[in-house]
Amino acid sequence: MTLAVFNRAFQVLTEPTSFLNFNVVMQKNQQITAPELIRRASSRQRVIGAIIFLAAFILFGFLHLAAIGRIDIDRWLNPCGFKQKYNLPCPACGMTTSAIAFVQGRILEAFYIQPAAVLLLCVFVIAAFLAFFTAAFGVYLKAIERFFAKVRLKHIVLILIIIIVAAWAVTLARTL
Repeated sequence: MTLAVFNRAFQVLTEPTSFLNFNVVMQKNQQITAPELIRRASSRQRVIGAIIFLAAFILFGFLHLAAIGRIDIDRWLNPCGFKQKYNLPCPACGMTTSAIAFVQGRILEAFYIQPAAVLLLCVFVIAAFLAFFTAAFGVYLKAIERFFAKVRLKHIVLILIIIIVAAWAVTLARTL
């Protein structure tokens, strides 16, 4: 008789539908799961990551070569026509000088020269790191997907315009 009682107690405890009239096994939508932070990158995402990393690598390599004097940027860039005509700096004045200072590690000086350039270069550094991470390890951050699902291209362009105009205002204030 004790074996029968033990078997019945074991059956009651292990049977999902009869334990105190509660369903012991939770449905999938009732379970608390940790949010998925990363997932495997598709081959398309890995290729895009490699292209983005390669573009950032070429950009920073070009800036490094200009910083050490191997490339003469003045040969390719003409003097600023806006500055010559109005005797005021244009919105992009100082971008190249600031980028070269950034590559040389003089970030505060680069920020003083042209704040927008430093902000954009910081975005490039972060994008290059995430792109390398995706291309090399095949791991894709879900936060990137959520970010681009909510933020549209017009928002990014608007933010870029605001950053450039604000930096231009700082440059104009220093000039005047």
